[in-house]
Amino acid sequence: MKSSKKGGLIVLFILGMSIFGYLQYTSASQIEVSITHSELLNETEKGSNYNIELRFENPSLLILTAGETEFFIIANDEMVGKGKLEPFTLQPLDSSYVNGIFHTNSNTDEESKTVKITGITKYDLIITSIDIPFVYYPTEEQASEFIHQN
Repeated sequence: MKSSKKGGLIVLFILGMSIFGYLQYTSASQIEVSITHSELLNETEKGSNYNIELRFENPSLLILTAGETEFFIIANDEMVGKGKLEPFTLQPLDSSYVNGIFHTNSNTDEESKTVKITGITKYDLIITSIDIPFVYYPTEEQASEFIHQN
C-alpha cells in the first residue's frame, strides 16, 4: 500500500513538472523584441554598418541564457541585411538590452513597404537548450533610420 502511494506521488510530480515545463516553454516562445537604439557606424559602396540595441522581454519564470544570435533584416520579402547580437541572459519576468552590429546592402530599395527583423536565439537551460525564433516589425520611422540610405 505504501509503495503505491509513493509511486503515485512520483507520477504526479513528473506530471506536474512536465506541465510546468511546457507552460514555461510556451511563455518563453512569447519573448517580445523591440529596437531601443540604432546608429550608423560607416557607409561604403558595398553597404552600411550599424550598431543596434534591442530590448528582449522575458515573460517566463525561466532564466534564459542566449549565445551569439544571428539575425536578418528583410524588406519586401528580400533579405537586405544581417547581423549578430552579443550573448545575453534574460532573467525571469524581466527584460535585457542587447547590443549588436548589422550590415545592410547598398542596393536596399528606398520604397520598402514591409520591414522585419527575424532570427533564432538558442537559450541554454539547465538540462536542455531550446531554439526560439523571434520576429520584430519596426515602425516606419525606425526602419527608415537603419534600412534606407537617407
